[in-house]
Amino acid sequence: MQRTFFGIGIVLMLLGIFGMSYTWNYDHREASTLEEYATIDFKASRDGDGNLEGAVFTLWDYRYDKAQLLQKAILFTDNIPWDLNASTRQTSDFLRNENKLFISFPKICLKDMLLAEEIRIKFYYDNGQSIDLPLGKKELIEWQRRLRW
Repeated sequence: MQRTFFGIGIVLMLLGIFGMSYTWNYDHREASTLEEYATIDFKASRDGDGNLEGAVFTLWDYRYDKAQLLQKAILFTDNIPWDLNASTRQTSDFLRNENKLFISFPKICLKDMLLAEEIRIKFYYDNGQSIDLPLGKKELIEWQRRLRW
């Protein structure tokens, strides 16, 4: 009986160690591009005459910790910073939290986005962590295609 409890205890400790290391690594994952780090979406909007009037960026980031996105972000177009306000929302399920970041790009920065060779977005969490990643080459071309349309 004592061996059974000891065996169960060892198994539970190993599962706990594995679970904690996995969740920490997932929340602190490394990526070389924004689309590798999280799910992203970009849409350009046009007026009734077909003129470009704005663009909206959405990011979905899943985490196991309770860190929430802050309502600020920085867009870098070829290292030129654009301070932006963002909207955020967090929803939780049993194990992980879904953070959503919404950025409405002002019309004034769209020309720079269209001509940029690199676009990076930096966003922040309330635990002090910040993420600063560029778009991959294919994603950059797709964003610029949507802005040109």
